[in-house]
Amino acid sequence: MTLKLIPLALAVASGLIVSASEGAAAILRTGFDSATLGANDDGSSMAVDIGFETNFFGRTNNQLYVNNNGNVTFESALNTFTPFDLTATGRQIIAPFFADVDTRNYGSSVTYGRGAVGGYDAFGVNWSDVGFFGGTEGRATNSFQLVLIDRSATGLGNFDIEFNYGNIGWETGTFSGGDSNGLGGDSARAGFSNGTGEAGTYYEIAGSAVNGAFVDGSVTALASSSNIGEPGRYLFSARNGAVGTAEITAPVPLPAAGWLLIAGLGGLAAMRRRNTRH
Repeated sequence: MTLKLIPLALAVASGLIVSASEGAAAILRTGFDSATLGANDDGSSMAVDIGFETNFFGRTNNQLYVNNNGNVTFESALNTFTPFDLTATGRQIIAPFFADVDTRNYGSSVTYGRGAVGGYDAFGVNWSDVGFFGGTEGRATNSFQLVLIDRSATGLGNFDIEFNYGNIGWETGTFSGGDSNGLGGDSARAGFSNGTGEAGTYYEIAGSAVNGAFVDGSVTALASSSNIGEPGRYLFSARNGAVGTAEITAPVPLPAAGWLLIAGLGGLAAMRRRNTRH
């Protein structure tokens, strides 16, 4: 089969080449916004129905609490703003970005609700363009998402966990030791735990609590790394109560748009050589 190489200018005009920021934003799934957690600092929702049962390390849950500070919990709401070690939390938690989120001064809010992914029932939470405590208008924001996907067809209570990251511009609130740009101090953690501290019942993405590790531009930036080869997406499968993890690939190989760019440039060069020879 012959691959037709498209000139760079035409590819850009046709929308076939997208910017890195557009590619990152596209990883966030649409929907899951039927309910809103109003602008707040350290607030949480009431118990919310997931829409299906989840067997999370042997405990079956059909409700959860959406916490403003980048996580969900099952037993009760969590208002802690400085991220703690997920290896021994004393509670079950799933945290795509556990840090001091403050939505009061940014005109943003946290939304959540039911939906579907690939035909499977799902429940998602969106933290869209959220700021940090101590930040002001014009400071960096973060956009990330948690999606729980029903996989009960493979076994009662089985489900998938998705962490999706559009952009990460800050890592810490000022009350957690961060500076006015939301950097430094006790920086964000991402992962999950059943709260017992037992081996195999918790996980943190590499770079948790490491200053600068998760922020855009880092070699381990959440929005450009992955454990499944899709920049900005992390997938963990909960089967029979155990949650599997996979090695994080960071940085992810050049995205498809980047390869298209290279192919287009290569095609232009080949065309020039052909024209020169004739």
